[in-house]
Amino acid sequence: MEVSASPAAPATALPATFADGVFPAGCPSRTVLDHVTSKWGVLILLALSEGEQRWSDLRRRAEGISEKMLAQTLKTLERDGLVRRDAQPVIPPRVDYSLTARGYELSALLVPLVAWAYDNADDIINGKG
Repeated sequence: MEVSASPAAPATALPATFADGVFPAGCPSRTVLDHVTSKWGVLILLALSEGEQRWSDLRRRAEGISEKMLAQTLKTLERDGLVRRDAQPVIPPRVDYSLTARGYELSALLVPLVAWAYDNADDIINGKG
């Protein structure tokens, strides 16, 4: 794949109404971006975009995630209103996780980013960038 030396024109630009608002340290959007673009946050959101899953399914799907990090990531995404936790009143306990409407909206935006990363990872990692 040939990489151009000159920068390409941006496909989209930030709307003028908030272009400067996302850069200051105190902007709440930076906290949200931190939550949803963390390595595990992205993977959990993408896994749940495939449908409702249990803890063990998510742990297998996001290979390498620790139990502590999975719990922390799910709690953060649930608190942010992106993931729904449904505890079933059965023995043994069963908890299902799914995306909320906002979570599905976000995962649809993440898919192109992750597809781009997947398509370009080898070139970038191998210095062909």
